Amino acid sequence: MARTNAIGLTKADYKGAPTTLCQGCGHNSILSQIIASLFEMNVRPEDVVKFSGIGCSSKAPTYMLSRSFGFNGLHGRMPALATGALVADRTIKGIGMSGDGDTASIGMGHFKHVIRRNVPFVYIVANNGVYGLTKGQFSATADQGLYLKRQGENPYMPIDICMEALASNATFVARTFAGDPKQVKTLLKAAFHHKGLAVIDIISPCVTFNNRPESRYSYEWAKDHEAALHQIDFVPPEEEIWLGEGLEPGEVRDIRLHDGSTIILKQVDEDYDPTDRFGAIKAIEESYAQNVLLTGLLYIDPEAPNIYDILDLPDEPLNRLPTDRLRPSAEALEAINAGLFHA
Repeated sequence: MARTNAIGLTKADYKGAPTTLCQGCGHNSILSQIIASLFEMNVRPEDVVKFSGIGCSSKAPTYMLSRSFGFNGLHGRMPALATGALVADRTIKGIGMSGDGDTASIGMGHFKHVIRRNVPFVYIVANNGVYGLTKGQFSATADQGLYLKRQGENPYMPIDICMEALASNATFVARTFAGDPKQVKTLLKAAFHHKGLAVIDIISPCVTFNNRPESRYSYEWAKDHEAALHQIDFVPPEEEIWLGEGLEPGEVRDIRLHDGSTIILKQVDEDYDPTDRFGAIKAIEESYAQNVLLTGLLYIDPEAPNIYDILDLPDEPLNRLPTDRLRPSAEALEAINAGLFHA
């Protein structure tokens, strides 16, 4: 018999449709940890609303929380959808799933403004450095000098999601790796309890496009070796990358990716202060010099006012207020108009 949580639900109650993402894609690991986090925190699926834009990562609402409402919007516009829904009903918990293209390119303006407004929801960036849904173009987070067979060499400096969030005064900033499920789940739980916007940059390697052409896992290699019974694209399945029990505080570990390349992860030190914003910026800059990917909770400000505080919204959701409480009286409108004009 399936294990139930404190509200009588099984983990299956938090799942969605079967994923159509590539086997071995880190995005599937992220979805699994979202499901596990909400199950373990005893959150009712009906109390959660899902938002996304466009891209492999933004297909997420289909693959999780089938009992929750969701909205898959236009490319880069996920923050605007979340703002509208959460201002209208402050009783629901929001989770937005975006990608590096959806956030760091076409959605950068919306990303900056949702941070400025401190809208209370979990903003996940599933970051793989490519546009996986449209055949692997470089995204704004792709490393400078990265060479892909179809795209050539990327000449541009990458955008750092966490640095952008810190520069915009985000009140919760974290980075993790999809292959470290323990850390991903821990950060997700912390983010769900944060009163403002929680930005989590999750490095999620693309097994299909972000690889070397000579690798046997490359798209071209697969096309040369498939038995084409139908006119379809074939991606060879790969095992997801796991870090076992995860990283210890201060630990540095080399992680070999599917294409044979390596990234270096470092967990923040045990005495790291996540409430020091300038310290977080310094730590990220130092990680560049050391050529490591710094993971963990980089910054949090638990006391900053969110958009509910700024707008002085009532506890009762706006979408449930009757018309007579939403519509100003004639006298109130006259007072407002009178205040706009001066002799």
